Amino acid sequence: MAAEVENQEQQAEPAAGLSKKMLFIIIGGVVGVIIIAVLLFFFMFAGNSADTSSPERGAVVTGPAAGNAYYVALPRPFIFNVPGQNRDRLVQISVQLMVRGGANDDLARQNIPMIEGVLHRTFSAATAESLQTSEGRLALRDAALNVVQNALQELTGSPVVEELLFTGFVMQ
Repeated sequence: MAAEVENQEQQAEPAAGLSKKMLFIIIGGVVGVIIIAVLLFFFMFAGNSADTSSPERGAVVTGPAAGNAYYVALPRPFIFNVPGQNRDRLVQISVQLMVRGGANDDLARQNIPMIEGVLHRTFSAATAESLQTSEGRLALRDAALNVVQNALQELTGSPVVEELLFTGFVMQ
């Protein structure tokens, strides 16, 4: 019996030693995976902040490089008559302007009366037949964007507005 107890103790010791080795291997593997994940995170996101350079003071930048998108809602919808072949139509369009960066947001808000004026002239030049199709509405929106950008370019030296959005369109 004493020999059996010694054999069991000797067999238990290597098993305990083996489990400690396995435990160290598993812990080492987990630590290695965590270190690799942290390094990948820093390599992926650290390069973005180093690439951005601030524009010179006073310069107005447009496009995605200018920063966050801001939406400037024009205070009143545009209501105007458009001529048609059979009869004249009444149209109501609500507009929002998408600008990039706080500086462009401020410039757009300061020039809302001028923007409303050029948009009203552009919208009232349309015909009812052209506004009945989605292609005609897209063409009107693109023309309105070009007119607004050109007017702001002359006034501020920058196009300021990146996108013009119709948030409401009703034709009766």
